[in-house]
Amino acid sequence: MTNDQVQIAGILATPVKARPTKSVHWSLGFGHSLVIGHWSLVISLLCFALSFCSVAVAQELVERLSRFNYKNGEETLRVFEPVSRATRNSVVKLDLDGVTVALATVIDSSGLAITKASEIKEGKLTCWLANGKEVEADRIRVDEENDLALIKVKAKGLKPIQWAAGAPVVGQWVVTPGIAETPQAVGIVSVKGRKILPKRALIGVQLDFRSRGAKILEIMEGFGADKAGLKAGDQILAVNGSTVKESEELVKALRNFREGQTVELRVQREEKEFAASVKMMPPPPPAPEGRGRRGLDREDRMNRMGSEPSERAEGFAQALQHDTVLQNWQCGGPLVNLDGKAIGLNIARAGRVASYALPADLVQRAIHDLRTPPKH
Repeated sequence: MTNDQVQIAGILATPVKARPTKSVHWSLGFGHSLVIGHWSLVISLLCFALSFCSVAVAQELVERLSRFNYKNGEETLRVFEPVSRATRNSVVKLDLDGVTVALATVIDSSGLAITKASEIKEGKLTCWLANGKEVEADRIRVDEENDLALIKVKAKGLKPIQWAAGAPVVGQWVVTPGIAETPQAVGIVSVKGRKILPKRALIGVQLDFRSRGAKILEIMEGFGADKAGLKAGDQILAVNGSTVKESEELVKALRNFREGQTVELRVQREEKEFAASVKMMPPPPPAPEGRGRRGLDREDRMNRMGSEPSERAEGFAQALQHDTVLQNWQCGGPLVNLDGKAIGLNIARAGRVASYALPADLVQRAIHDLRTPPKH
């Protein structure tokens, strides 16, 4: 195309003769000519071009993006290969009885690594390294509060992960490396670090909100309070040593505990005070019919698209959220920035477009506690 030609909507137009007036004489390449004003020129040519636009061109304009170029597509992941190559020797892949269950983050060249505790059940634990070798591993200690486990990989020369300084920024790219040159997944930080409350769990009481204090109105049969011997009319005075003065305070205090945890209650019955250990239990299943049930099923199905949520996907003191689509077994490994520094440790796949990572500073504190021998 020469300097005297212009291309509008795929149609080549060439001025035939320039005139000093406000009109231009154009030849459209197939024997027709027309004289139009400056302002109507572009509109006319666009309409002309669109009228001759073939169906094939229209289909090409609306063609879907190739799956290879999706966020986790092959071509997209290949762009982030330099980050993965720089960190793959700081990651191991964990197998339990021959089935991959998690990644782990190397924290010491002697073979110490940190991973997601709730994925490491009883059984034979082995690790796959970046060099393709499979080695044995042992679980040493567990931090139940943060769902972390310290493991010992029986291999030498591993490269400890480097931790990033400073808090991550919402909108920044993050990479989940594995033991391969291509990363497992990439995403973007969507929410800064915050507390992730556990799913609702109950001690199994109905409270009398009309009376003063946290007074039990009714006991739910089969729940923790029932098994601990609590009765209607009892008044709960404290939870794990923290005083509660009214029912609302009790509800708020119990909201921080997850299913399976045991809370220590201080209870008053008439003139007597006593302690009770009560296990938190999940609420009864919803009714099989009704709008609420259908809504819950839809939300649950949405969260399970692509992969099941992690067994424990909530109840973290602090976690940052990113939109990386992780598989369950891809938790436990580092979440790194484009410099290859870990901004956190992937701890849960929470939903269809939500994954959680424990922030780097929290993980480092937890590692220090796990490596410190318990005092007897």
